[in-house]
Amino acid sequence: MQQPKRPPQLGEVQETLLIPLYARAVETRKRHGMLTDPRAVEMVDALDYDFARFDGATSLLGANLRTLLFDTWTRDFLARHPTGTVVEIGTGLNTRFERLDNGTVHWIDLDLPDVIKLRHTFFEDTDRRRMLAASVTDPTWTDEVRKLPGPYFLVAEAVLIYLDEEQVRAVFDLISERLPGALLALETAAARMVEQQDSHDVLGKVTARMRWRCDDPKTVEHWRTGIQLADSCTFTHLPTPMARHLSLTYRLMLRTATLLKRRDMEAYRFNLFRFSG
Repeated sequence: MQQPKRPPQLGEVQETLLIPLYARAVETRKRHGMLTDPRAVEMVDALDYDFARFDGATSLLGANLRTLLFDTWTRDFLARHPTGTVVEIGTGLNTRFERLDNGTVHWIDLDLPDVIKLRHTFFEDTDRRRMLAASVTDPTWTDEVRKLPGPYFLVAEAVLIYLDEEQVRAVFDLISERLPGALLALETAAARMVEQQDSHDVLGKVTARMRWRCDDPKTVEHWRTGIQLADSCTFTHLPTPMARHLSLTYRLMLRTATLLKRRDMEAYRFNLFRFSG
């Protein structure tokens, strides 16, 4: 007998995790999608939520491209450090571990208590992968990370942009002091994108709003000594190996979008920071 759907009991910002979840499910249902994530389809089907509000949004394509880019950076890290530790900051209902597990990596899925409670209905802890309920601004999560083998790769996908800059600075300070040598992948949104988010095709349909404005991620290096911007790109200039992975259809779609909305696309950047130590 089919199980009744469960409504996700989530805070305003936490609700945004349902956007990339749905994006992966939609892509999986396509005949030749850019990614395959059957767990995303399973979770969407199990949740009582109006996902249809996001149908037709071009930002679903962007969410999947972001996911693939962060997968690429994580995979590169694991190729160099197969027994290192990956921390998904604001993990939501992500399935990156399922896509990238090499059999030796250590993994922490970090998110707020309401998200971890929901996540426990779909995932279980193992000897190498565990869920941790805490805010990224709470220093105690780094204590758990430090118990695991380094080096550390931190992925903050669609998380820090919802914090005030003062809070983001505190997170960078925390990582610098407690996890020296770590890498951090995250996105930044320029002021013009933050100012126009009410008309955004998916953010305009939820309550949460981006708060951190960052026109140039290079300026983050000046926050404190030891922070280095190791890589930065946009939808208009994706890494060559990733771009080659995309089908001709998606490459043409990106090229067309670049011609029509280059300024908008370049207001949203994907960045890889290195913390010396």
